Amino acid sequence: MTASSWIAAWAGLVPAGAGVLDIAAGKGRHTRFFAERGHPITAVDRDVSGLATTDNIEVIAADLEDGSPWPLAGRTFGAVVVTNYLHRPLFPVLLDSVGPGGVLLYETFMIGNERFGKPSRPEFLLNDGELLELVRGRFSVIAYEARMISEPAMAMVQRIAARLL
Repeated sequence: MTASSWIAAWAGLVPAGAGVLDIAAGKGRHTRFFAERGHPITAVDRDVSGLATTDNIEVIAADLEDGSPWPLAGRTFGAVVVTNYLHRPLFPVLLDSVGPGGVLLYETFMIGNERFGKPSRPEFLLNDGELLELVRGRFSVIAYEARMISEPAMAMVQRIAARLL
């Protein structure tokens, strides 16, 4: 599976050689994408069976929703990448994980997606403008979209590329 077009389009914002944190990494499409670009990667997911550890890929098995302590306390990265995942209680630690000059690249489903299938429950859908509100006053918004997409499938998404102020 290839990288999200949004992530690929804004990957150039990540400082050269900076570490990248891939949250809910899944099968590792963004982990591999950034590793191939020469970034050290930390990939976090509940199920890491699809992720391979290499010299520049650190894999951490963690359930980010079970109330356990944040597994990366005190660590910051040149980029935090999140796609197709939403757990609002993580927002503060995700923002705190972006280091000086670093970027947040976030893309997930928003309200209206229930017309196209899953996710359809409100707790898994961003509210209108929610990513903009999340970064307001702390990040400079480079790009933002809230729209319907047709590839890879019909969906309502919200996505942001923002640099830490």
